Amino acid sequence: MAFVTRSQEETIELGQRLGALLREGDVLVLTGDLGAGKTQLTKGIAAAMGVEDDVTSPTFNILMVYEGAQMPLYHFDLYRLEDADQLEDTGLFDLLGGDGVCVIEWGEQFADEIGDERLDVYLSRLDDQAAVGEEPPREVRLVAHDERGEEIAAALR
Repeated sequence: MAFVTRSQEETIELGQRLGALLREGDVLVLTGDLGAGKTQLTKGIAAAMGVEDDVTSPTFNILMVYEGAQMPLYHFDLYRLEDADQLEDTGLFDLLGGDGVCVIEWGEQFADEIGDERLDVYLSRLDDQAAVGEEPPREVRLVAHDERGEEIAAALR
């Protein structure tokens, strides 16, 4: 299933729709090049969860914890990790399937360690559909790996 967003605001709005569907234990792995919209989508997810803090990419912290209205949002950025042995120090395994939602940027390289109880979200810039100097639209594609992921994707349709 795929969606096209034509602005930063539309990417955030899609994140809000997605965030409204999430519950404790849900895991999203966001995949896309730099500037594809992963953090913008996460801002929308956070807003739907009642997070009032400014959401930024946790590139240098690896993990940012945001308190939502009902549950926390655990926002990981695994960009700087080089191998699976480093995951142990991030706290990821303690939080997967826990009391909040895990949104993991750059987690695709650790899919085996994260497990199949997740929804993959692929974000791509559609540069060929934009005029020179214009911000390109984004394609946001969902791939479920378990029943819960399928539920979320179906509800987002």
